[in-house]
Amino acid sequence: MPLAVRCSVQFLRCIALPIAVLLAAGCAPDWPPPPQTRVEVVTDTIHGVEIPDPYRWLEDQDSPETRAWIDAQNEYARQIVSDTALEERIAGRLSELMEIAQVSAPRKAGDSELFTLRRPGELQARIYRRPKTEGEATGERPDPDGEYELLLDAQALGFDDWASVDIVDVAPDGRLLLYRIRDGGLDEIMVRLFNLETLEDRPERLPEALYGTIAFDGTGEGFYYIHRSREDGPRIRHHRIGTEMSEDREIFGEGYGPETFLRLEEIEDGRLLLLGVQHGWMRNDIFVMDRASGEVHPVIEGERAHVNARYEEGRLLLTTDLDASNYRVIAVPTAGVDPSRWSDRSRWTDWIPEQEHLLRGYTTIGERTYVELLANVASRILVFEAGDGAALEPVDEIPLPEYHTASLSKLGEDGAMLTLSSFTVPQTRYRLDLETWERELIEPPRPEYDGSDVLVEQVWYTSKDGTEAPMYIMRPRGVELDGNLPTLLHGYGGFNVSVTPSFRAQAAVWVEAGGVFAVATLRGGSEFGEDWHRDGMLENKQNVFDDFISSAEWLIENGYTNPDRLAIMGGSNGGLLVASSFTQRPELYRAVYCGFPDLDMVRFYTFTETNNMPALLEYGNGGIPEQFEFLRQYSPYQAVEDGTDYPAVMFTQGDLDTRVPPLQGRKMAARVQAASTSGLPVILRYRPRAGHAGGRSRVPDRAMDTAFLMMQLGMSYGEETP
Repeated sequence: MPLAVRCSVQFLRCIALPIAVLLAAGCAPDWPPPPQTRVEVVTDTIHGVEIPDPYRWLEDQDSPETRAWIDAQNEYARQIVSDTALEERIAGRLSELMEIAQVSAPRKAGDSELFTLRRPGELQARIYRRPKTEGEATGERPDPDGEYELLLDAQALGFDDWASVDIVDVAPDGRLLLYRIRDGGLDEIMVRLFNLETLEDRPERLPEALYGTIAFDGTGEGFYYIHRSREDGPRIRHHRIGTEMSEDREIFGEGYGPETFLRLEEIEDGRLLLLGVQHGWMRNDIFVMDRASGEVHPVIEGERAHVNARYEEGRLLLTTDLDASNYRVIAVPTAGVDPSRWSDRSRWTDWIPEQEHLLRGYTTIGERTYVELLANVASRILVFEAGDGAALEPVDEIPLPEYHTASLSKLGEDGAMLTLSSFTVPQTRYRLDLETWERELIEPPRPEYDGSDVLVEQVWYTSKDGTEAPMYIMRPRGVELDGNLPTLLHGYGGFNVSVTPSFRAQAAVWVEAGGVFAVATLRGGSEFGEDWHRDGMLENKQNVFDDFISSAEWLIENGYTNPDRLAIMGGSNGGLLVASSFTQRPELYRAVYCGFPDLDMVRFYTFTETNNMPALLEYGNGGIPEQFEFLRQYSPYQAVEDGTDYPAVMFTQGDLDTRVPPLQGRKMAARVQAASTSGLPVILRYRPRAGHAGGRSRVPDRAMDTAFLMMQLGMSYGEETP
C-alpha cells in the first residue's frame, strides 16, 4: 500500500481523537501544509548537461525575501513539533543526561594550571586558573564544584551567550596565554595574547579567520600560526612578540591551494621544523625544514598514503597506510643524520608492523609499547616489546570489556590511565596497573546512567555488492522482535572517520521509550583500514548509500521493524547519507533527521562561501567532467522527483555554517516540500547562531529532533499523555 494511502487509512481510524493522543498512539494528524515557496527556475549547463534549479533565489542568504522565508519555516517547524508534552518530557530527561559539568585536562602555566570548565546550566565554558597540583600525575581533573580563579569569559569580553573561549597554548615560561574566541558557531576564530601576570591582553591578536596550528615557539618569544585563506590556501607564519603583526614572516605554504591543510612542530630544540601537508582526506606529505637556512627537505611526498609523524629523540616515527591498509609505524633514524637523508627508505624500518586489525594509536610506557587496535569496530590494546629484530613484537593484551572504545595514556613517568566508553557506559577513567591489569577508578562515568536494562548486540549485514559489514543494535532487554519496533538507524560513512561505541544521550532516551537504536558501519570510514575508506569515496560514494540502505533492509527482514516504524538520522556527511538514502528509497523510511548536510553535490565546487574545499577531494569536483558524472547520479537535490511519497523529514541548518553552505538546507527543504505527496511534514529548523560544529542549544535542539522522530513513529516517552 502506498505511504500516502497508509497514512490516510490510519488517520481515518484516529480522526476522533485529540491531536496529543494521536501522536502518542502513533496516529498521523492532519498536518498543516508548509509555507509556499516561490519558484524561479535557473538552468545551468554543466559539461553539456542542463541542470535546472527552481530555488536558486534562496541562495541569497541576506535578502529580505530569504530571511522572511526562514522565519516562516521556523514558525512552521514549531507548529509541527514544539511545545508538546512529549518534547517537554524528552527535554527533561536529556537535561539529566547532558547538563553535566565539562572540564578539560589542566595545562601547566608556571606555578599554576589552566583549564576550561562549563558547569551545568551554563551555555559555554570559561577559562580558569588554580595552583599547580599533582593532577597531571594522578590523572585527576579539577573538581567541577571547586572554587577557582576565573580568567576569561567570552561574555565579559563583550560577546553574547553563544560565543566561547578556549585555551590555545601556554608559553614555556608560563607568563603568556594564547586563547581563542569563537563567535557563535563560526569555524572562523579570533586569537588573542593574554598576560597571565597582569591579567590583560597584549596588543597582538589574530583577526577572525580560519586557522590551523597555533603554538608558541620553544623560546616563548614568538608564536607560529597557520592562516587558511579560502582563496589562496594555508600559510605558516611566525610572529615575534613585541612587533607589529604586519611584520610577521611567512615561512611555508606557497603553492598550496585551499584544498590542503598544514601543520608544524618544532623539533631538536627548535633547530628544525617538522611540517605536514594534508591533501584533503586523501594523503599526506611530510617535510623537515632547517630554521637557520630555510631549506626544506621531503621525508615522504607524492604517495597516495596517510602519514602522521611523531618525533622522538633520535628518530622519527611515521604512522602510515603506505603499503599497509591497516597502518604500520615506520622508524626513521635521525640522530646525526642530515635532514636531506631522512627520505632514504633504505634506512627505514618497520617498528610496529601492520596488524590484522586497524592500528589507531600507540603509547610507550617504560620498556613496553601499548598499541590500540580497532577490531570489528571495538577496541583492543596489545602489548608490544622489543624482539630480536628491529620491529616490536606482541607479548600480551590488556583485557577489555566487550563492545567498548578504549584508549591508554601515560600518567607521570610509568603510570597509565585507561579510558573506556560504550553505548551504555559514559566515558570513565581508570588508573591501570600494568602488571596485574587491575583498574582503580579515577573519574566516574558522567552522566550517571544505568544501562543494565539495555541489550547491545553486534550483527552483520550484506550490502548490495556482497560486502559484509557490522551494525550495532541497542534495544530494551526482554522486548520481543515482532517486526514493529520503532527503530532509529544512524550512520556516517566518510572522511576516514571511524564510528565506534560511545554513550549517546539521544540513543539512551530512544531505548528508554521502547525503541531500537542502530549504528551501521559503512564504507568511507576507516573502521577496516584505508581500502575501506577508498571504497566509499569519489566514484565509489554510492557504495556508502547502498550499505546504509542494506542495513535498513536487514533490520526489516530480521524482524526488528518495518518501513512505517523506521527512522534514519545523520549529520554533516551523515546528512548527505540520509538525504541520498531517502531520495533513492523513499518507501523504506517513515521519518528522517537530516542535519547540516551537503546536498547539492553537482554545484558544490561553485560555493565560494564554503571553507571546506578539501571536501572536493573526498566527494569529487563537479567542475571535472568524469567526476561530474558520478556526482549527478546521486546528488540529493537533483534527485528529488515531483509526485513522490517522501517520508517525514526534519532538516536542520545553521546561519553561521561556513563549512557546509546553509543554502543547501534551505533549497532542499523547499524542494522536498513541493515534491512530496505523502502528506507527511517536511520541516526546516533554522538556527541563527549555529555553525557546523557549534552555536547550538544542547538540550532544546536534541529534544526537538528526538520529539519529531518519535511523533512520526507513534512513540511516547515517560508519563502517558492524557
